This record gives sequence, C-alpha cells and structure tokens, in this order.
Amino acid sequence: MANAQTASLTARLQLPQNSDLEMKVVARQGSHYAELSQLFAGIPRADYAIIVSAAHPTKFPRRQTIFFAGDAIKDIVLLTEGSVKITQLGENGSAVILRLEGPGEIVGSLGSAQRSRHSSTAEALLPCRALVWNAPTFDALSQRFPLLQRNTMRIMAKRLQVLEGRFREISTERVAPRLARELVRLLPQVGRRVDGALEINLSREELAQMTATTLFTVSRLLSSWEKQGILSLRREVVVVRSPLGLMGISELK
Repeated sequence: MANAQTASLTARLQLPQNSDLEMKVVARQGSHYAELSQLFAGIPRADYAIIVSAAHPTKFPRRQTIFFAGDAIKDIVLLTEGSVKITQLGENGSAVILRLEGPGEIVGSLGSAQRSRHSSTAEALLPCRALVWNAPTFDALSQRFPLLQRNTMRIMAKRLQVLEGRFREISTERVAPRLARELVRLLPQVGRRVDGALEINLSREELAQMTATTLFTVSRLLSSWEKQGILSLRREVVVVRSPLGLMGISELK
C-alpha cells in the first residue's frame, strides 16, 4: 500500500522544469504548455496550432502586477512559466488570495474586453512567461473553434468548484490538515524542483491568507513541521522535503 501511495504521489508531482531559454524560443515552449492546458482539451492539433500562433510571448518580472481589479479585460494570458497570485481586497483593505496560477493555466478572468472587467488583481510571484492573446482576437477564435469556448466554460466552472471546496474546508476542518492540504495542492501546480526538494514561493502571510487563518498559527505549524523534517523554511519560500509527510497530516480528522 505504501509503495502504491508513493507511486501515485510521484506521478502527481511531475513538475515542469524552469529553463533559461531565450525569448525567441518562448513561443515553442509556450506551445508545449498550451498543449497540456485544459484550455486546449480535445482540440485537433491543426486548430490548436492556429490558436497558439495568434498569441504573442510576453515576460512579467517578479512582483509585477499584470492587471488590477476593475481593469477592462484587454488580454487573455496563458502562463507558460512561473506562478501568479490572484487576489481581492476586503472592505478593510486586507488582501485575500483566491488562488494561484501555474504553467498551463489562464491568468484571471475570461471574457470580452468590451463587456467584462477583471474582478481580481494578478501579481507575478516569480519571473513569468506567457502566451497572450488580444481579447477581441480570443473572442473571434472562440467563435471559430467551439471547443475552445467549451473549454473556457469548463475552466470557469472548475474554479468555482475549487472555491466551494476551500470554503467547505475553512468551515469544517482544523487548521493543520487544511494548511497541509493546501501545500499538497500547490506542489504540482506551482512547485519547483530544487536540489531534490520541492519549493513553493509563498510567504507565511500569503499562506495565512489562502487558508483563512492567522500568521501566528501558520508560523507555529510550519516551524513544528520543520522540526519533524517534513519541510524547511526560507524567506518567502517553503521547501517541502517530505510530500508524503504532508499528505499524512492533510488526512488527519
């Protein structure tokens, strides 16, 4: 049973490797990630090539704001490298992290630039690369390729499902398994392989925002898990050394 669990986890943690490729090959790298993206599920290769060729490669430096809540939707951004956090501000001005986006995922809202505005703010957590479509161009492609429109709706439905699940966890579960489960979810999404370990570039404050708890509680739990050898901590980085250890904590009742 232990071997089966290990094999299952290993399969789930096949993370994309960061690279130092020059900008001239980002389009090819982007095509690879686009092919793996839910946005292109079921789309024939010839149609997929047409859609991807209409995008242009773009870089976003670390901590750059890609768009603010309230901005008109001018572009559709498919992340090919790095990670982005999506946030909203509460009435008291405090930020809430709704989700993180990793390679192969669409950053932010999907809608027409003429009708829609972003409901959240997107900020690059790491240096990012992306394929970017002008929103009217993406709308035209969606009309031309119905599967693209179908996949867009599925992505939006999946986001809602994930938010509902997180709300249930916050309402019904203790903080320790909730925090461990969030870290496990983030590993295949935004984790990076570094020296045999898996790094998640998030501060303790950001983890507290994602799990609806306090900075003190997150710091206490992470320090305890560090003593157990499950992870180690650096400034704005959690280094996971035992994913199975985290999985065990996430299953506690």
